[in-house]
Amino acid sequence: MNRKLRPLFNRIRALPYHGRTLIGLALLLGGVLWFLPILGLWMIPLGLLVLSTNFTWARRGYLSMMVWWRRGRGRRTKTDKEK
Repeated sequence: MNRKLRPLFNRIRALPYHGRTLIGLALLLGGVLWFLPILGLWMIPLGLLVLSTNFTWARRGYLSMMVWWRRGRGRRTKTDKEK
């Protein structure tokens, strides 16, 4: 796990099981409604991070999303440097 996210992850794990589940589902629902004001796509990875403490499917989804994000950012920065 990323060193920057470890304190956040430990703080999330201190919450009760049902509280983590409700918060994670609320964040995922808010991410799906990204077109509304205040809500955004940033809520989906955060919701998966919260749910990853309880469910393995969420952990796999979060990790695959982070791999996809890092690959995309690396590809973009290389093309920006070439220009």
